[in-house]
Amino acid sequence: MPDLIPGNAVIGQSGGPTAVINQSLVGVVQGLRKQGAGTPGSPIKKILGMRHGVSGLTKGDFHDLTDLAHDRLELLAKTPSAGLGSTRDKPDAAYCERIFDACEQHDIRYFFYIGGNDSSDTCRIVNELAKEKGYELRCFHIPKTVDNDLMENDHTPGFPSAARFVAQACMADFLDNISLPGIKINVIMGRHAGFLTAASAMARRDDRIEKSTDGPQLIYLPEVPFETDRFCNDVAKIYEEKGRCHIAVSEGISDKDGTPIGATLIKGAQTDAHGNVQLSGSGALGDQLSNLLKDALTPAGGKQVRVRADTFGYVQRCFPDQSVVDMREARGVGKYAARLAMSGDLDGSVAIKRVHPLGSGQPYAAAYERVDLKAIAAKTRHMPEEFIEGHHDVSRTFMDYIRPLIGELPLYERL
Repeated sequence: MPDLIPGNAVIGQSGGPTAVINQSLVGVVQGLRKQGAGTPGSPIKKILGMRHGVSGLTKGDFHDLTDLAHDRLELLAKTPSAGLGSTRDKPDAAYCERIFDACEQHDIRYFFYIGGNDSSDTCRIVNELAKEKGYELRCFHIPKTVDNDLMENDHTPGFPSAARFVAQACMADFLDNISLPGIKINVIMGRHAGFLTAASAMARRDDRIEKSTDGPQLIYLPEVPFETDRFCNDVAKIYEEKGRCHIAVSEGISDKDGTPIGATLIKGAQTDAHGNVQLSGSGALGDQLSNLLKDALTPAGGKQVRVRADTFGYVQRCFPDQSVVDMREARGVGKYAARLAMSGDLDGSVAIKRVHPLGSGQPYAAAYERVDLKAIAAKTRHMPEEFIEGHHDVSRTFMDYIRPLIGELPLYERL
């Protein structure tokens, strides 16, 4: 073991919780313990969990994880949502000064933060502040986000399990749709990246020789400009042919100028602290798209077209049916971060890399790598062009990409 500065380690969880974020927490704890943390002679004296992320850190609100029993750790790992509690705080310079002061006060020398884009940026700022002040602090970001929008990563922990939920929910919803035909819209998370909405394509049967016509027949992603007239025409074409239509829509769909459709259709919409129209906790976008279709497709003087919409919302994040790959990798990135810290690395973010390229014919495998915090912090990854087909579908390449991540899905029969 290299010559490491003595002090305490702190771990926090930030942003939207996921089905496997606690796997990463447990991974860090186990990784540090494997190197002797909390035992006599170890440079790491205590392993502390911040309650509600950096908010708890600044208040000195910790849960001591140093000696938490193994069976409790294993049960926690399998438990959805953030066991320590999470936060949406986006620290400015003054806030980061308080974070740094808390690190000094509690002799924290090892800082692990599990989260997405904003969490990685917090980690970067704290790391740079410590360097400016000459305070030795090892800062590591551990990836997490159901949106799958972190740069440098093939995919992020939390996404495969959320994608598994979306696929199965759309599978069941499509069967409902053919039982009582009509037009059905499902609004799925993803303000800027369409990966989770794209996962709805896995609801389609692909065990037939011909291309599946199962729903969702139409998939709209934020990476493709959304045109309301074209949307109505797309739906009308399928509805006229089948007497029904099944649709998946990302909450972040935008027009050609980048203006979110939600902001243009939803009048008097609530906004968050950053001025974004609130979408995930609201059914407003689905309702407005439903009204749009009713007005466009109902014949003059005729019976109104039956259109229904659901907003999957927060239930996507922590549904307790975790992907096997997701559980394994979420634990793995936590252990890898601990290994980096104990091997002498000063900072970085852990990234998941796919070992074999898509189309190679090789089985799925992943590896973990350290990447610079600046390569991750406050940046957004979008669906690549090769994953998108036309303006309302995903490609076979995307299906090959996501299939091993979400695992085996049930197969249903139709008459």
